[in-house]
Amino acid sequence: MPRDPYPFPRLQNDSDFNGQQGKQVKETGGALTQTSQEGTPWDRLNKSATLASSRREIFHHDPKAPNDSLDFVIKSTYDHHKEFLYSKAETLVQHETAGLQHGRVLKNRPPPEEPEIDLFKLPLMKSTSVQRQSIHSINGAIESHHSASTNGGYSRKHDGGFYTC
Repeated sequence: MPRDPYPFPRLQNDSDFNGQQGKQVKETGGALTQTSQEGTPWDRLNKSATLASSRREIFHHDPKAPNDSLDFVIKSTYDHHKEFLYSKAETLVQHETAGLQHGRVLKNRPPPEEPEIDLFKLPLMKSTSVQRQSIHSINGAIESHHSASTNGGYSRKHDGGFYTC
């Protein structure tokens, strides 16, 4: 027999443990319960990937993720006109963190399906006007000192002078 190239201590784990095994008890009868068919809650929890754990995988690729710090700042939710002088931590909050729509479909939270709307079955609405309006009427027009209701486009001030533009 050849010499063992891996001398002791051997690294062993649960799947290749070669030490003394205890007495094995064989289960009698088939397992028909719900938990035995799907596994224990611990196994079911570890089999389903969360969003954070799937992002740590080596094959994970997200084309919408920011590539550098400039992309990270540009894709933040901060609006300088509405949120002036916020702290740096508040200016860099991303859409996903704030719970806003970010365009990604999460594995554990698929969006609800919306029912289809049949455009041919929508009720028709009729709108009628009680009086006919003339296109030459100035009622409802945008008011201005240049409108046709003034004296040829000129209006006088209260003191008798003319408005100037």
